[in-house]
Amino acid sequence: MKDAKRNLKESKIIEAAEKVFNQVGFKNAKMEDISHHAGITKVTLYTYFQSKENLYLAVTFKALQLLIEKYYDTIDKNKEKSGLESTIAIFDSFMVFCEQNYLYSEALLEYFALVRSTSDGTNEAKLTEAVKDSIYYVKLADMHNLPFKLTVKEIERGKKDGSIHSTLDPMLTTLYGWTMVVGYVKVISASGINATPLFKVSLHDLKSLNLKIARQMFQMKTL
Repeated sequence: MKDAKRNLKESKIIEAAEKVFNQVGFKNAKMEDISHHAGITKVTLYTYFQSKENLYLAVTFKALQLLIEKYYDTIDKNKEKSGLESTIAIFDSFMVFCEQNYLYSEALLEYFALVRSTSDGTNEAKLTEAVKDSIYYVKLADMHNLPFKLTVKEIERGKKDGSIHSTLDPMLTTLYGWTMVVGYVKVISASGINATPLFKVSLHDLKSLNLKIARQMFQMKTL
């Protein structure tokens, strides 16, 4: 019962943090504002989250969980289709997920930037003490490769059913496709809810072009 109550309170705190981060951004967010939105004292907040960084990582972990659920749902809905169609659907679902969740997209991009800058977390000298002490950083590290693995699996299925060219390297093409999507995500993340056409090009057209290029890429003999 105590664990259930604690988990419920923790979830409410994370939801409150999301509201504050969405309103003012991580850098400008204050723990007292988060505690106010959560309806608790600042002292109580610190008994759950010892730092703002830890709280942001909790939001990031939630984002990754939701993204992975989206991947699984997309794969299940496309299981009767070719591996190519399933892979393209994964890319599309990732972009839609980020369109609908600007905070989550920013948090995920910042986390993966942290992973790269610390050599996949092995260079602890570049990690703050708050990050090192965060259980959410450990949880993220345990599952951050899953979106890539799920995509690779669908590409391999496409190679077997002939919808994706047999000579393509699954991980290389996954990473290439990921960078295409990330470029799009950075554009919409910077725009936020006020997203407008960039150089008179609509974001819808940009997304459609990304998916078209990805489809062509998977049908090439070599990358």
